[in-house]
Amino acid sequence: MQKSKWLTLLVLAALLAAVFLPILFSGSAQIRQAETAMAAGNYNEAAVSYENAARLAPWRMDLLEQGGLAYMQAEDYPNAIRLYEKAYNAGALDDANWHFFGWAHWMNRDHPAALKIWQEGAAAHPTYALFYDALAMSRRELKDYLSERDALKKWVALEPESAQAHYRLGLILMLLEPEQAITDLLLASSLDPQFDPAAQTLRTALNLSAMQPDASQQMVTIGRALGLVNEWELSAAAFQNALELDDKNGEAWAWLGEAKQQTGKDGRAELDKALRLDSQSVIVRGLRGLYWNRQGKYSQALAEYLLAARIEPGNPAWQAEIGNARARLGDLTSAMAAYQRATELAPNETTYWRLLAVLCAENGIYVEEVGLPAAQKAVELAPADPAALDALGWSYLASGRYFTAEQTLLQVIEIDPNYLPAQLHLAMTYLSQGKRVEAFDLLSRMQEADPQGGNGQFAEQLLEQYFP
Repeated sequence: MQKSKWLTLLVLAALLAAVFLPILFSGSAQIRQAETAMAAGNYNEAAVSYENAARLAPWRMDLLEQGGLAYMQAEDYPNAIRLYEKAYNAGALDDANWHFFGWAHWMNRDHPAALKIWQEGAAAHPTYALFYDALAMSRRELKDYLSERDALKKWVALEPESAQAHYRLGLILMLLEPEQAITDLLLASSLDPQFDPAAQTLRTALNLSAMQPDASQQMVTIGRALGLVNEWELSAAAFQNALELDDKNGEAWAWLGEAKQQTGKDGRAELDKALRLDSQSVIVRGLRGLYWNRQGKYSQALAEYLLAARIEPGNPAWQAEIGNARARLGDLTSAMAAYQRATELAPNETTYWRLLAVLCAENGIYVEEVGLPAAQKAVELAPADPAALDALGWSYLASGRYFTAEQTLLQVIEIDPNYLPAQLHLAMTYLSQGKRVEAFDLLSRMQEADPQGGNGQFAEQLLEQYFP
């Protein structure tokens, strides 16, 4: 009887082996294929193999996760969601793949679903820091800065060495709790030097803001600083805060108009409101002039700058803007006079001498009498400034001093190899000297480096003109 029982068990084991061993071997082969495909960067192939392996070994939830990750790397987000969904429903997602599950929905443009998944993931795995990075990002899109702040605080608590998290938290605190912002900004700066210039700019603004007696103006100062570090969405929120504190603040309206333009909106209504509230503000006039400049309506821009100069006659910046507007309108004599007036108001500022030199070189007027001496003065004031040296090189080119122009422009490129205006003027110098090979090589590199920018497009025009 005992022998019969053991015989039955052996037969059953043999039958099970006959059924399942081929499945196991087949599943192992699919996993090996997936691993080989992943190593070769064939992510779609790897994902299919992982999914096949998971079908053969349904108890292996990790194969669904690996398949989902492979689909993510293949940028096939619907299929990634499908596999992750299976693991999620089985309660088998680990923290990292739960995070990727959210990203699959985000990249598939279902942001509410992504937010829900990350919230659930953070609740299930509260010590996984990347959930809070994702939650902060998703809240930022909704402009829910209070919730973003809370997520960032949890992120830095888990990853105190993250400079990025401290920096973003510092930015949000400038908007919500300015007195608390400096700590995180300086921490970001100490952890990663790339944040130092922005952190110092914001620190200065916080100090200036604290000195302002008016809460609305404090927020305007903070908003301007956020704009300086190219955080225009937060900048707009700061100006909105300023207006909630004082809706008659004309400068806040003007700056809100500027912030809207920087974020792809029009901003005209805000600028008009600013004018009605404070027509004597040079800030309002200047920002309106900038608006009209962007619209290509230089007569309107000129009118704003003339009014700003009347209100603030000692400010050379308004003379420079007047010069730019007059040049755009083709009145080069008046433009030159305005730039000259700017140099008289600020004789030790290299910028205004450079602008005067560029006007002459660009338009071929009074290069010897006015432009070249202005460029030389600009370099005298700032010997290592690429922009000033470029203006000098361009002036030499405009005056026919090709060898000197070449040497000066090469000096600019040695100081700053990425300064494209100098490369463009050097290419023009080469063309003037008959150095076609050098010109072609330089223009081709510029076109590749700056295909959408003004310098790259002008390089393309020169290539088409001289090398058809």
